[in-house]
Order: sequence, then structure tokens, then C-alpha cells
Amino acid sequence: MSQSEASLTEFKLIECNETEHAVAILEILNEAILNSTALYDYQPRTLKNMQTWFATKREQNFPILGIINPTGKLLGFATWGTFRAFPAYKYTVEHSVYIHHEHRGCGLSKILMQTLIEKAQQQQLHVMVGCIDAENTASIRLHQKLGFTHSGTIQQAGFKFGCWLDAAFYQLTLTTPLDPLDG
Repeated sequence: MSQSEASLTEFKLIECNETEHAVAILEILNEAILNSTALYDYQPRTLKNMQTWFATKREQNFPILGIINPTGKLLGFATWGTFRAFPAYKYTVEHSVYIHHEHRGCGLSKILMQTLIEKAQQQQLHVMVGCIDAENTASIRLHQKLGFTHSGTIQQAGFKFGCWLDAAFYQLTLTTPLDPLDG
């Protein structure tokens, strides 16, 4: 592990909850909305948006993993949501991972993603999909290192900061579920 990479001795993985982590997650998301193409949103989210977001995650039993430093500050989080709202997609999720802008490049995304992949296997999922801005080479490299493969790119799928944005899709196919069922 390089000197700049994080280790679990310095940081702790947690399950995020609305009461303790909504404001920190909101800060991380809003910084990404305002300063990057990691999210194709224009307007910062509100605490009311976060209430709905957390409610959906709870209802669907979707994890919200966090990584905190020794003082308890949330440095990043990872989660997944519904890939498409049709029953046959029940074994596929679309994930996301976001790191506080002051802590990017330290290996936190890798720790979160590895744990998210383990959770996906435990929940008997089959495919994890990441939609990544095609210019986000750091995220693409991370996904490739974790075994994700490029599934396709939608050219000019978004428009932000005066530019057309290409959405690249990466997927990881898991060996689970052991006994998939229709219906």
C-alpha cells in the first residue's frame, strides 16, 4: 500500500444513518454537484432531499456505507440504488461512491467499493453497474482494478458546465445469486 493510501487502522467503516450522517453526506454530494461532473445535477440538494433519500434506502434495504476518521468525521460513502424499475432487474443495482474533496486519492474509494461488493454478494445480487463520466479517469481506473468492465458509453448523455458529457457504464458480474428466481 502506498504512503498516500488509506488503511483500515486509520479509518473505520460504518453504516451511515440519517441522524448522524445526513449533513456530512449532503456536504460531500453538494461539493461534487457544484464542482465536478461526478453528478449530473445542477442544483445543490437540501436536507429535505436527504430525508427522502434515506427513506428510500431504508425501504429498499440498500446499504449506505461510510468511512470515518478517528475523530468521527465522515470522509466518504458508498451506496447503491435501483438500476431500472422493472422486476427482472431485481438482481442488478447501480452503485455510487463519493469521497470528501479533501480526502480524494487516498484509497478510501477502494475500501468502500470492496466492502460494497461484499455486501452485494451477501444480498445475492448479480450485477453492479457504475455510471461514470467518461472524463473521470480516476473512477474508471478504480472500477477496472476491482474487476469492472466497460459495458458501453452513451455519447453526450448530459450537459453541464457548458459541455456535453459522455456517460460510461462499467459493470461487475458476481457469481451470486446461487438460485435466481423469476417473479
